[in-house]
Amino acid sequence: MSTSVEDATVVGGYVPVIDLSGTDTPAGRLAAARAIGAACETSGFFTVVGHGVGQELIDRMYETSRAFFELPAEAKAEVAVVPGSNGFYASAGCGSKSCGVEAPPDLAEVYSASVRGDGVTPRPDAAYATVPWQAANRWPEAPAGFREVYREYGEAMERLAGGLIRLFALALGLDEGFFDDKTDRHASTVSANYYYPLTEPPMDGQLRKGPHADWGNMTILYQDAAGGLQVERPGHGWCDVPYTRGSFVVNIGDMMEFWTGGRWVSTMHQVTNPAVGEGRARISLPFFHIPNPDAPITPLFPFSNERTAERIKGAATPQEWFEQRMADVFS
Repeated sequence: MSTSVEDATVVGGYVPVIDLSGTDTPAGRLAAARAIGAACETSGFFTVVGHGVGQELIDRMYETSRAFFELPAEAKAEVAVVPGSNGFYASAGCGSKSCGVEAPPDLAEVYSASVRGDGVTPRPDAAYATVPWQAANRWPEAPAGFREVYREYGEAMERLAGGLIRLFALALGLDEGFFDDKTDRHASTVSANYYYPLTEPPMDGQLRKGPHADWGNMTILYQDAAGGLQVERPGHGWCDVPYTRGSFVVNIGDMMEFWTGGRWVSTMHQVTNPAVGEGRARISLPFFHIPNPDAPITPLFPFSNERTAERIKGAATPQEWFEQRMADVFS
């Protein structure tokens, strides 16, 4: 069902579709902020259209990522992650482990780069679990233009995230610029997930991406039409997040849930498996928006639920937040 909330068009549902094309006016920004706030209080997920990111850039980023993942394994291994670096992961690890659940490895490959990673000098003595913004990016030579399109796409995501974070502030009843000085030196990452076709049955409990919640404050995801992304809805099981061409799926992470005192929710999500031999490859492009590493992260509102406060008990800064969580996963 489509409704108009003053100057914002919202297609309802557990993961609503919100049109941002009217946010060039104060009334339009306020309407979009209200719709975003309502979504973040229920599912923590919403889809945006009218966001201003060109389809040509999205398609180029998608095709460049696909071409990289379809390279021979030895070519991708040339930029494999080593201590103190960002780059290619032949195995995506296990998303469920970040929530303390043991499960088989996810059925995916990943490439990841930090918006700060080009200014980092590689350190041979660095720990494997270095926070992304302190790690050096490893860029492949093929396909041609890989580094350039990733940087261009990352800059577009930075602009979109900057607009969304200001709408977040309005939705929370804060000054529109509340988060500006906490995100102006943000430490975000731009990534690509490659869910390869299944040629043999997976292990028990093994998914393309196991159930998990994101760590940061916001994720902006482009997904293709292959499907499989699901969001957990308490009391209703798992809900599919449908593909809409040119849209981005946005969800808040544990850090934003903590920052809002649990007013907004960081929701478990997963990527399910296709039938063996039937499912094509799936590619998604997540941009993980992370505040300035030294930004103070303290709850803006009192926690009303002690269980939530305990689950996402935080640290003083994003630097400490990620160090704690990476230590849990890589221990």
